[in-house]
Order: sequence, then C-alpha cells, then structure tokens
Amino acid sequence: MFLYLQKLLHFLIPYPCPCCKKFLGENERGICSSCLSAIRWIEPPFCSICGVPFISSRAGNHFCGPCTLRKRSFHMARALGYYEGTLRLAIHQWKYQQKTSLTSFFGEILGKGFYRYWDPSSIDLLVPVPLHPKRLRERGFNQSLLLVKALSDRTGIPYQKRLLRKIHPTPPLMELRAGEREKVIKGSFRVMKKREIEGKYILLVD
Repeated sequence: MFLYLQKLLHFLIPYPCPCCKKFLGENERGICSSCLSAIRWIEPPFCSICGVPFISSRAGNHFCGPCTLRKRSFHMARALGYYEGTLRLAIHQWKYQQKTSLTSFFGEILGKGFYRYWDPSSIDLLVPVPLHPKRLRERGFNQSLLLVKALSDRTGIPYQKRLLRKIHPTPPLMELRAGEREKVIKGSFRVMKKREIEGKYILLVD
C-alpha cells in the first residue's frame, strides 16, 4: 500500500534529486540516473575479510595487512560503494536532512549487494546498529533500522531491533580514522539478549 501511494505521489508531485536538484523522471527512484552513474561502486579485488579495496587490480581477493596481523571479531564485512561524491552527499541528505525518499533507494541497492556476497539461508538474524537515545531523538529515525527492515522484506531473514543498545554517546565517526573509531566506540554498545544470538550467524547492518 505504501509503495503504491509513493508511486502515486511521485506521479502527481515529482520530487527533485537530492544531489543535483533536477526533477526525477518517471522511472527514476531516489536519485537521478545521472547522479547514480557517478557513484563509484566497490569491486574486486578487496580484502577477503574486511572488504577494504586494493589499489592494484592485478591480484585477486586476499587478506589485507591488518587482517593478516590480527584476528577479527567478525567473519566478513562488506561495503557497496566509496564514501565520496554523489554517494556521500546522498547519505548526508538521508541521515541529516531527513530525505526519507532515499530510504527505498538505499534499501534496493543494499538488497542487490546482499546477494553478491551472501545466501539468505546462511544468515539467521539481521541486527541494526543502534543509535544512542539522544541521537535518535535529534535525528528522528535510525537509518540502520530502516535498512534492516528493507533487507528483511527482500530476503525473508528475520530481524531483531532490540538486541543491541548503545549505552554511551559518541562523537560523529565519519572523519575519524579506523583506529580512532575503535577507541571511540569501545564499550559503547551492550548486547541485551545474549541467548538470542548464541550459535547464530548474525548480519550487523550499519
């Protein structure tokens, strides 16, 4: 029903691309085709564990230096695109300017990216990274939860939104280096229902 109303409103009142402000065409969703083509997607080769892309394209996927030197607390991490240009602007518009029309766009590309790396039968549960209550009040929504709901609809994998709780607020992490991020967020989250994750394969969405 919601999708039908969204299409009807788009037909009656065309809305602009949040990146270039040009009105979207009938078959364009979220951002215009021109801005979409400017996004640089992450392609192999990249680290088999953390997903960080390599500069050289001569070798296939392999472990990066940090993943070789230390044991990770996760099996595999993946990102879809480079955080730059159009994609960075679209994310900012969605998160901080409440351009909720972008939710379906991000949900769609996340769904397509999921099937590149995972089989739905291999994942038991989807879990969104929570916001601290103060940040949630300021923003009005948790974008990770919206992504999880969209991914659950597309894959049939159940999700649990109260498994994790952010117990300490943290500053914005976007401009911090990886090592700095680890220090900032350490001890900031708490697992609330440990029995519900024992022996399960969890996909954490951020």
